[in-house]
Amino acid sequence: MKTHTSIFKTVLFDLDGTLADTAPDLANALNAVRRDRGHRPLPYERIRPVVSHGTNALIELGFQIGPDNKAFDEIKGQLLDFYQAHIAVETRLFPGMAEVLQTIEAQGKNWGVVTNKPGYLTTPLMRALHLEERAACIVSGDTTARPKPDPAPMFHACKLTGSRAEQCLYIGDAKRDIEAGRNAGMKTLAALFGYLNEADTPSEWGADGLIQHPSDILNWLTWEPAGLG
Repeated sequence: MKTHTSIFKTVLFDLDGTLADTAPDLANALNAVRRDRGHRPLPYERIRPVVSHGTNALIELGFQIGPDNKAFDEIKGQLLDFYQAHIAVETRLFPGMAEVLQTIEAQGKNWGVVTNKPGYLTTPLMRALHLEERAACIVSGDTTARPKPDPAPMFHACKLTGSRAEQCLYIGDAKRDIEAGRNAGMKTLAALFGYLNEADTPSEWGADGLIQHPSDILNWLTWEPAGLG
């Protein structure tokens, strides 16, 4: 029997809402600022779907103001300071993700992270999760001149991992993740276990697959185009 070899040499992950469940710590940061400013904490269930959209979206949710408000930058600084000081209190890999990373490594492939999270937060978080040394690349939102959905971070990840774009599988939980991967010529998976809200329509993002659980990634590690082999 002929043994098929996957086209994928590298698996790339978005960070928040895909590789790691960071929402509890980000929700705690938002609510800490709300309490400091005389507001009641918001329910976690309201905060979780917003996390993948970044700090600005969290502030807009928590304080009903946009970047044009004079208090916005001060609140943002306060939130980020709290989050940086409590970056991995409750954050964990999603259930089953540790086994996925182990399987990728056992198959002789490599993996990395491409996130829009700024580097000064990404690096300490990866270190706290004991993943910094294992990742073949860590590409943050400010690593390249333009973040996702621009393909620049994806091409930088290719350079660091030694794989061509068509040899990479990218997994994310936001539309911009799928767009970035597609723009670079990678295969993409939309993580339905991530931070999606009711307005999100992942089936329309153009991903090559939709996954309900990290373990579903394992089915793709041996994927090859129809007709090969």
